[in-house]
Amino acid sequence: MRWSIVVLLLVCAACSQAQELAPTTSSEPIAVTTTEQPVSTSTEPPPTTTSTSSTSTTTTTTLPVLQSLAYEELEAPGFPIHLIPWLGEGGELLATKAGRIIAMADGVLGEVVLDINERVINSGERGLLAIAVSEGGDLLYVHYSGSNSNTVVSEFRLVAGVFDPASERVLLQLRQPASNHNGGMIQFGPDGRLYLALGDGGRSNDVFGNGQNQDTLFGGIVAIDVDTTEAELFQYGLRNPWRFWIDSDTIYVADVGQRRYEEVSVAPLEPDVNYGWPITEGLHCFRPASECDMSGLTLPVVEVSHSDSGTCSITGGVVYRGMAIPELNGVYLYSDFCGGYLRGLVDGEVTDYTDQVGDAGKVVSFGTDSDGEVYVLTTDSLLKLVPDRG
Repeated sequence: MRWSIVVLLLVCAACSQAQELAPTTSSEPIAVTTTEQPVSTSTEPPPTTTSTSSTSTTTTTTLPVLQSLAYEELEAPGFPIHLIPWLGEGGELLATKAGRIIAMADGVLGEVVLDINERVINSGERGLLAIAVSEGGDLLYVHYSGSNSNTVVSEFRLVAGVFDPASERVLLQLRQPASNHNGGMIQFGPDGRLYLALGDGGRSNDVFGNGQNQDTLFGGIVAIDVDTTEAELFQYGLRNPWRFWIDSDTIYVADVGQRRYEEVSVAPLEPDVNYGWPITEGLHCFRPASECDMSGLTLPVVEVSHSDSGTCSITGGVVYRGMAIPELNGVYLYSDFCGGYLRGLVDGEVTDYTDQVGDAGKVVSFGTDSDGEVYVLTTDSLLKLVPDRG
């Protein structure tokens, strides 16, 4: 991603003009159905036979008409960089670029549960970049810039309610050839592996030749087995994929472009997908500048030009799967560091919600809470996306 002089600044960006559509609102109330299963208090083991009877309770709630979307501003630490559910503890974990992870519940910040500030190189595009947590909530995974600007992905163990800095187990460490294009995102996939985004090594013009090199981990999506620490290049052809999002068997990859275009690609979560860099930038030839061979490439679904609303460096987001705004179910939300807008992608169509929520400013990341609700993170604020139902 690209940052200002006092924060992060990327030298490049990408992709085309978003199609303006009507806001996603409904003229009718919407019914939301939830099913609650009874909780057993028995200490006996479950029976070995199955029963055809059911005592589950189904509740249908009719929501008022969605008038608009809005941002609710919450308390934020300095430079929040990532927010994830902490399901094992019933809340969230909020990370800062400086290297601290803070517990959060009901929108309120709690205690610092991990502080590795002294291990993190926090300068420019370097810093603590993303976090993930095990299903049980007792293992925390952190992607950060370490000594010598190395890319480090580590695991920390929960001890007495906090993650013990002394428990660090390094899963992956790579020497970065430059200080930019570090990628950032980490997220568990449905196969239990930890996926990591890495840029092409930095500088410009793919000077290190990593974009189409399948013998390196740079310039792609990397899959890590957290048990064995085995890492492999899973997908490639990326310049600086600051944020991606895995939704079931689909991956959304927002790749920061070089001079003219930002892009969002949507692909199956399968190996050997080639997103095209540096053959292409967005939907256009980059090397060579014309008549390039695009056969076999996965081209972006969205291209955003730098002439579009001040776009400079795309900030990939998340697919909405919450309950508060069912009208957005399945919509991939994204923004831009300079543009500050909020846009949604579904079935190849783009909707701009900025007139509803306002310009968020320098958007650096997105996050979700334990209810699946969406947050937009800027260099100095934490914004929850909420419905306005009048």
